[in-house]
Amino acid sequence: MNEWLIMAVEKDIVIRAVKLSCVVGTLLIFINYGDAVFTPEIAYPAWWKILLTYCVPYFVSTYSAVGARLAD
Repeated sequence: MNEWLIMAVEKDIVIRAVKLSCVVGTLLIFINYGDAVFTPEIAYPAWWKILLTYCVPYFVSTYSAVGARLAD
């Protein structure tokens, strides 16, 4: 577990995960919350959902990158 966490915070893995999260997270937001994003008043809980939408691709990317490195 300790080795996994050390790899998960390596610079190249973090940068790749952030880039992927920005692209995929933005696409998911427009697909799932597009109508809410363009309204003048967005509900408070919707902002949390939107922020969490970026976390999912980040963690998936990190998990798969670390798993691939450990498999080698």
